[in-house]
Order: sequence, then structure tokens, then C-alpha cells
Amino acid sequence: MYKLTALLAVIVCAFDQFTKWLILDVVMQPPQSFEITGFFNIVLAFNRGVSFGLFGNEAAIMPYILSGVAAVIVVALLVWLRGQAHTANAVAVGLVVGGAIGNVIDRLRIGMVVDFLDFHLAGWHWPAFNVADTAIFLGVGILMFVSLFGGVSEGKR
Repeated sequence: MYKLTALLAVIVCAFDQFTKWLILDVVMQPPQSFEITGFFNIVLAFNRGVSFGLFGNEAAIMPYILSGVAAVIVVALLVWLRGQAHTANAVAVGLVVGGAIGNVIDRLRIGMVVDFLDFHLAGWHWPAFNVADTAIFLGVGILMFVSLFGGVSEGKR
């Protein structure tokens, strides 16, 4: 299970960092926004906090505090995974860990997280997010689904 989790975490983190590099150093030079469709734009946004900018004050220590919290969550998930039988749990934890590490790299490197995916529809505008956020969201969704509807674990019939 750990091999699958580690492989997925590395893939997610690498893809996240690649897309952020692409946005920062290639696409957004100079910073601008691109309308892709009537409901999706590529923008350059920075988030000093967590989801929806919570805890995003200007204190210089915040990136380290948020990175520490993410590290504790990653370790807790990996310890929890040890007793799990569902491959879906390994996939979910790999997504969450890869996304968390991708965002921690941003916090430690530039003091904030780079966001660039911007969706809006019928007057509703979702805050910009990134590949790491998407992976975390999907991973948590898989964990919730398996927790609620997991059924028979692997190896048991």
C-alpha cells in the first residue's frame, strides 16, 4: 500500500510543481489572465492562508505554522494507512499527501501558495485553486466515500 501511496504522492507533487512553474515563469510573464471558456480562466493568484484564504494574515511565521500543520496531517494519514485494507485508501492518501507537499513547497519557497485555476458560472465565482488543491479535494472525497460505502475489504469475501 505504501508503494502506491508514495508513487501517487510523487506524481501529484511533481505535476503540481510543474504547473505552478509553468504559470509563474512561462504563461504569466507579465502577469495577466486568460479566458479559456465562458466559465474558466487561467489567472495568477497567491494564497497566504489555507482554503478560501483562512488564516492568511501577513505574519512572517504563518507559512511555517501552516507547513507544520500539513506535516502533522501527512504523518497522521500515513500512520492511519498502515491498518487499512482498501487500495482506494492508499490512492486517497497518496492524493492528499502529494497535494499537501506541493502546497508546502510553495509556502516554504515563496511564502504563499500559487493558485491559477479560476471557475465561474451564472454570477458565482469560485476562489482560484491549483493542482494540489484538486488532489487534496479528490483524496478527501475518496476517503469519505470509502468510509461511508466501503463494503467488503480486499482479501475478504
